[in-house]
Amino acid sequence: MKLAGLIVQRFMQLILLLIGISFIVFLSMHIAPGDPASIIGGPTASKADIEAIQENLGLNKPILVQYWDYLKGVFSGDLGFSYQTKQSVTEALTERFPNTLNLAIASIIVAVVIGVAAGIISALKHNSLFDALSTMIALGGISIPNFWLGAVLILIFAVNLQWLPVGGLTDPFWTIEGIKQLILPALTLGTGSAAMIARMSRSAMLEVIRADYVRTARAKGVREKSVIMLHCLRNAMIPVITVIGLNFGFLLGGTIITEQVFAINGVGRLMIESIAARDFPMVQGAVLLVATLFVLVNLIVDIVYAFIDPRISYE
Repeated sequence: MKLAGLIVQRFMQLILLLIGISFIVFLSMHIAPGDPASIIGGPTASKADIEAIQENLGLNKPILVQYWDYLKGVFSGDLGFSYQTKQSVTEALTERFPNTLNLAIASIIVAVVIGVAAGIISALKHNSLFDALSTMIALGGISIPNFWLGAVLILIFAVNLQWLPVGGLTDPFWTIEGIKQLILPALTLGTGSAAMIARMSRSAMLEVIRADYVRTARAKGVREKSVIMLHCLRNAMIPVITVIGLNFGFLLGGTIITEQVFAINGVGRLMIESIAARDFPMVQGAVLLVATLFVLVNLIVDIVYAFIDPRISYE
């Protein structure tokens, strides 16, 4: 299959996947305990008031009818309106998404820089003290929960040392203050990904270093630096890129805890608030956004494969 055919096929799969995800989320929200009409009406609302709210929002219709109405809106570009704020879901996501995107990008940069460097050095210094320490730290990075690490970083660098702000992304990311605000949440969110990338980079480099073509290059007198950069690193990057792509997709959807800890107004925090308020349209819109981005990131990873290794064919 040619690359263009792959892209078309993935987009078709994307549509089917999003329909399935939207149905699961829609059904889950409706069968969960609690009535959004009662939450909207408040404790003083009468039965008639609640019924009027249900009628106005279409919540008294059968679930499948409600889902069909919602799906028609999605395909026409209308994600609905928030039950709580009456704000357009698209508008709310547009306002919140830049913070989530900036956090995810900063986190994946931290993860790639630390993970790839640590993995390559560990492979080159196989069975050394650095390799053992790197492996131990990587296991710790995977095991440490984000909420605990975030709290510890805040306590050390924001409260005790007062080097960095406690939280919030109120300044543009390209300013000094914006960068300072991103450091702690990016370290918190990127640590686990850095550990996984380091483990994969180490394994991939160890496999490539022992390959016949690497021994041949060394036998021909090619400098060690060129052997590592031109022969080893490029071929070892394919599985590493897979892990980086998957982790970036997870970071886009996995910022919920970190955004809560650092009081960042992103999509993850919006999702938590909407779930608590039984705000169906907002939850469904946020989940659809995250799912779409995750699939698109994986498509981009497949395309990057072809540029890194011309031997890969999609036919």
